[in-house]
Amino acid sequence: MKLLLFPLLLAAAIATTPPTPAPPKPTHWTGTFSNGMKGATISFDVSADGKTLSELTFQGYWRCSGKLELTTVGPTHSFPITGGKVSGVVVDPPGGGATAWRFELDGVVGAKSAQGTFRMNINALGCDTYKLQWTAAPAK
Repeated sequence: MKLLLFPLLLAAAIATTPPTPAPPKPTHWTGTFSNGMKGATISFDVSADGKTLSELTFQGYWRCSGKLELTTVGPTHSFPITGGKVSGVVVDPPGGGATAWRFELDGVVGAKSAQGTFRMNINALGCDTYKLQWTAAPAK
């Protein structure tokens, strides 16, 4: 009897165990700039715990060696969010160098809106977005 009961109880326990929930996904945000070249956009992801901003992407025109260039680019590293505020500089490659990309981000990230400043430049090549004002919201 015991031999028959154990497999039945084991099968019942397995059948009633809920599946492991998937980890929470980051929220994707999109936004625009109120200054700079018309039509530029910013996008990024905020981690489910609200502590990290990653996948930052700038799409638009910037001045490079005296010419306007259309580009879509962002840093490979993320920015920490502390108390709803993001502030930092990411240099790609991390060791720097004359032609390193420099990404500067400052802002406030709330539940339904975010705003701040962004600047991207390569000093040795004379490339710069200059300081841009952005606003963003979770993508729909």
